[in-house]
Amino acid sequence: MHAIEVSETGGPEVLRYVETAQPEAGHGQLLVKAEAIGVNFIDTYFRSGQYPRPLPFIVGSEVCGTVVAIGEGVESAITVGDRVVSASANGGYAEFCTAPAFLSAKVPDGVSSEVAASALLKGLTAHYLLKSVYPVQDGDTILVHAGAGGVGLILTQWATHLGVRVITTVSTPEKAELSREAGAAEVLDYPTDAVRFADRVRALTDGAGVAAVYDGVGATTFDASLSSLAVRGTLALFGAASGPVPPVDPQRLNAAGSVYLTRPSLVHFLRTGEEFGWRAAELFDVIGGGVVNVEISGRYPLSEAARAHQDLQGRKTTGSIVLLP
Repeated sequence: MHAIEVSETGGPEVLRYVETAQPEAGHGQLLVKAEAIGVNFIDTYFRSGQYPRPLPFIVGSEVCGTVVAIGEGVESAITVGDRVVSASANGGYAEFCTAPAFLSAKVPDGVSSEVAASALLKGLTAHYLLKSVYPVQDGDTILVHAGAGGVGLILTQWATHLGVRVITTVSTPEKAELSREAGAAEVLDYPTDAVRFADRVRALTDGAGVAAVYDGVGATTFDASLSSLAVRGTLALFGAASGPVPPVDPQRLNAAGSVYLTRPSLVHFLRTGEEFGWRAAELFDVIGGGVVNVEISGRYPLSEAARAHQDLQGRKTTGSIVLLP
């Protein structure tokens, strides 16, 4: 089979299109023939070495496709021939991959493979942020950075549906329009001065600040995020697209209003099959019901994964992008 292998860490150029052996379904696993493969920022962290792992490896974790084999010990209703999606696949950038059965879901008939592959990881992220990290309440105002990105668009649509007022940041007028179409009440440029940005946010919230900031950008937005919080607000730093945030003095959280800072990761919010099933079911409900529309702005052949990474990190994409084997 063909796959994208990383034999040395670095930029997009280290992604190599190779011929390699097809995996086999191990204990508790499904063997999936890929129809569409999600591309996510976390993939760039593994590729660059920011998240270390043994070399060589096949990058990627989000795949939608057909089950072609089931390993021993699988206790689920999934059968060979079912169309499934997982955000926890092993070696996802490939024509075939394995995925843990308890972290795989059947795809509803009304959801395309491309939408499923591009929405699961981002949608599960939006779910744990909105329902678990800071459970939003009707009437809250929140700040979402990268409002025209894959997670940002889902977060905005879902939060708006829950009665939340959403302020977002974007980098271009075109992305601003996308964010507004998703329901953003206010769309701001990315912060260049933390104090001025926070003053703008407070002017939009009658001086109070926001109940929560969902920040997947990191280094370049962190100070502005912290300064924009209401008293006892929550800063959820769930990514580092602009680089990791330097160490933080805890006293800053006191000075900002006894605020909460958390660095969550999806894996810690999918501890059991039941938790995964709950989150995935609610995600597919809002997609199927038209509450969340998943925009796919780019489709790339598997062999052009390097170009997909270049476009993603160069902020040339909006919404979600997928690889097609």
